[in-house]
Amino acid sequence: MKTRAAALLEQPGTWKVIEVDVGEPKAGEVRVRFEAAGLCHSDEHAATGDMPVAHLPFIGGHEGAGVVEDVGPGVTRFAPGDRVATQFVPSCGHCPSCYAGQMNLCDLGMFALAGSMPDGTYRASLDGADVAQMTMLGTFAERAVVSEFSLVKIPDGVSFEVAALVSCGVATGWGSAENAAQVAHGDTVIVMGAGGVGMNAVQGAAARGAAHVIAVDPVEFKREKAKEFGATAAFADIGEAADFARLATGGQGADSAIVCVGVTEAEHVAQAFAAIAKKSTVVVTGIGPSSAVGLPINLWEMAMMEKRIQGTIFGMGTPGREIPRLLEMYRAGRIKLDELITRRYALDEIGTAYQDMYDGKNIRGIVVHGT
Repeated sequence: MKTRAAALLEQPGTWKVIEVDVGEPKAGEVRVRFEAAGLCHSDEHAATGDMPVAHLPFIGGHEGAGVVEDVGPGVTRFAPGDRVATQFVPSCGHCPSCYAGQMNLCDLGMFALAGSMPDGTYRASLDGADVAQMTMLGTFAERAVVSEFSLVKIPDGVSFEVAALVSCGVATGWGSAENAAQVAHGDTVIVMGAGGVGMNAVQGAAARGAAHVIAVDPVEFKREKAKEFGATAAFADIGEAADFARLATGGQGADSAIVCVGVTEAEHVAQAFAAIAKKSTVVVTGIGPSSAVGLPINLWEMAMMEKRIQGTIFGMGTPGREIPRLLEMYRAGRIKLDELITRRYALDEIGTAYQDMYDGKNIRGIVVHGT
């Protein structure tokens, strides 16, 4: 079976729409017809080379939703016709992390940038050569064979576009506030970066009852949107946000600062660290170049004030629980999801879509397959 897909043929490189062959699902695998794919900055980290991948060509995309077309031997959780969303971290259910209830850290995550199935082989090919799939998914393809551990059923009445967003950006941002920062009633929270992830950290902090949710973004459009998603104040500069947090807390500083900058640098973390109060937390959600090391922070201050820096993947939540839970909140009118989608694109417009992201025009862009 042939399908169209946006892939990297070199790294650094740009997304090229190519036609690949899709193999048959093997044991424990599912073939999905993707209807929608979110345009997350993480995929663009692969394009710029900030996040090296192990194999080229490399089909992008890890936010996605669609319909199951076929299943391989032994698959009992899914059947043809099921509506599903992807989870960019698989959950095998039996590795040490899964047994500990930390399914966002499943050992199968080691294949994310290899782009292969857990047995080390590939399910897409180009002229007979193996083609990798981002996080074992590759939602920038119209069809793909994926592991059953990488899918979650979604209810009827929820659009594929909304479900695609929840599969990464929404769950990651919301969980950064709820699980990683552990925002409590009355807290003062700074969110650095008001894009597709940060906007959901804003929503999550507001829903947790934070008294002050302070968004930071250099783009005026995003600052204004952040107020619609629950921000009580918005600034272009982290220095202004930190001053406001100290003013609101009698000089103490923010209870937490969540860093969701698209290309996160050490200085962003240091700025967030300086903005929080004693015994408070910096959550590092955004990623930067994989080669970057070191943080310019005051170690005396870290120890004497018991400040904490916490990394997070998938918002420290279990994908199979978080995706249905957030979709149920959406259906109950408790979380904004449709409003996150700024523009829809055809697959052939993916270059334009990512340029729009760089230009600050989108909260989240969506590829709608088949348009």
